[in-house]
Amino acid sequence: MSDQIKHECGVAFIRLLKPLSFYQKKYGTALYGLNKLYLLMEKQHNRGQDGAGVATIKLDVEPGKRYISRHRSMASNAVADIFEYISKKFAEVEKERPEKMQDADWLKEHMSFTGEVLLGHLRYGTHGKNSIESCHPFLRQNNWMTRNLVIAGNFNMTNVDELLQQLYDLGQHPKEKADTVTVLEKIGHFLDTEVQGLFDQFKREGNDDNIAISKMIGENMDVAKILKKSAKNWDGGYTIAGILGHGDAFVMRDPAGIRPAYYYHNDEIVVATSERPAIQTAFNVPFEDVKEIKPGHALIVKKNGTIEEEQVSELVEKKSCSFERIYFSRGSDAAIYRERKQLGRLLVPTILEAVDHDIRNTVFSYIPNTAEIAFYGLVEGVNKYVKSLQHEMLANKTETLTEERINEVLNLAPRVEKIAIKDVKLRTFITQDADRGEMVAHVYDTTYGLIKEGTDTLVVLDDSIVRGTTLKQSILKILDRLGPKKIIVVSSAPQIRYPDCYGIDMSRMGEFVAFEAAINLLKESGQEDLIVDVYQKCKNSHDLPKEQVKNYVKAIYAPFTDQQISDRIAKIITPKNITAEVQVIYQTLDNLHKACPDHLGDWYFSGDYPTPGGNKVVNRAFVNWMEGKNQRAYM
Repeated sequence: MSDQIKHECGVAFIRLLKPLSFYQKKYGTALYGLNKLYLLMEKQHNRGQDGAGVATIKLDVEPGKRYISRHRSMASNAVADIFEYISKKFAEVEKERPEKMQDADWLKEHMSFTGEVLLGHLRYGTHGKNSIESCHPFLRQNNWMTRNLVIAGNFNMTNVDELLQQLYDLGQHPKEKADTVTVLEKIGHFLDTEVQGLFDQFKREGNDDNIAISKMIGENMDVAKILKKSAKNWDGGYTIAGILGHGDAFVMRDPAGIRPAYYYHNDEIVVATSERPAIQTAFNVPFEDVKEIKPGHALIVKKNGTIEEEQVSELVEKKSCSFERIYFSRGSDAAIYRERKQLGRLLVPTILEAVDHDIRNTVFSYIPNTAEIAFYGLVEGVNKYVKSLQHEMLANKTETLTEERINEVLNLAPRVEKIAIKDVKLRTFITQDADRGEMVAHVYDTTYGLIKEGTDTLVVLDDSIVRGTTLKQSILKILDRLGPKKIIVVSSAPQIRYPDCYGIDMSRMGEFVAFEAAINLLKESGQEDLIVDVYQKCKNSHDLPKEQVKNYVKAIYAPFTDQQISDRIAKIITPKNITAEVQVIYQTLDNLHKACPDHLGDWYFSGDYPTPGGNKVVNRAFVNWMEGKNQRAYM
């Protein structure tokens, strides 16, 4: 992807269903859970590089002994940093008392991070504070074991103000205006209510032994009820994992299924993650054994090991994020791999038309690295066209086929080359420099000697075009040096027109090149009054309940066809003083749905938000742009 986008976040949850001694005997280590957690987090490191955290809870610990361990890091390689910190503790035991490393019971009693319930998190900060306090997991601590709460998640709420007001109305005084605080305290409040209700119930029933009551509370706690009450007014996309102090745990997903969540369990372990391949790799299980947590449901693992998937939110139409499929999630997921290839195939007819079906004088390539899989699909589609063309030529009975002509037809093949090369080390270096315009031009390099100057058309596939900045400042300049007569930039995603508000770093209208193109066209065609009209409607909707708000920003794009906007984008991203003509081709929305039929969350492209809060956010984002406020449109 040429434009870098950050997104939140990745979750890894493990519940060991057997005593640590079982894993010591079967797998040769009592640290089986920690080792698997490390694998799950490393296999999802694409989901977070701004920080990470780990928490574990030990079951059935005697009073007076620690049972919750947590460590967070903001190091450049946060996951490795965390597990190096943890492993040092065990390295000391290995050195001083090596026999104890074989004693699972001793390790659990004396060493931190030897719990049976484990939770890991990888953080990608969008506009939030990049500090250790922003790293998950978060703790809500209490001397009552059942009132302790650990949470971590991949989430963003659009209605933080509303949720904070509800906390104020309960008499609480949250320490920060952030969705992480509201989620933690909302679940914490209903957890407290559940614990107190059970305590009062058991007291009324004549139980006077408070120690026994504490145990009974843990056994009888209704986790699903707590989550139903907590999530009742949430508006956003989320996968949230939590552990209660006594050992109950959950992984819950938003009603529209915006953010992804998968799980697997057998008689030894329960595991849940943000991405399916992480589980497949870490536990060597087939695709079909890893299940998707259903939207609006929570995977609940009780302390006694029972596992249920229960509905905790009122269901709505499933609108899981299509951008997860295009870009964010790892392409090693079998379903995502197929979908990305199909995105490439579906672009072939439009590309062939753009190059006038001139296969001999067209070079096909891609922008590394996430466009690679879609490129395979594109190449398959072009090869299919070439084969049909060869068949047609050879079957043409009106033409006398000489051996030379037969060889010419059989040798016809698409020219597929790796033209653009990304210099990862250079990019890591230059992101530290605020004034990096000259260096940005050299983030990408190119392979020379493959283009016939003045003759070839160069087709380069990217997974999406968000801002167009890197194309203009770097890629197109470098590709033009090769001397193609034309450069066609192809996006496997449709035009990104609207901001995200569910955890992805695309929240400001002015950053979208499609929006810039539409505004340019409106001004050029004398329709500036429309811009003012949309602004006024967005302003007027500010105080309305979110359920009554419409997406008024759609009107900005309405006067123009997709092609008109694509053509204007081509003009915007074309650098000065390059020789080649530049054309831009985008995926259509219909083809996106064909490629990803089970993941129809397309609000970035269509403006059709899956929650009412999305409409408020897009209108506020437009107001911010009009008023020159460089800030995101939600808390």
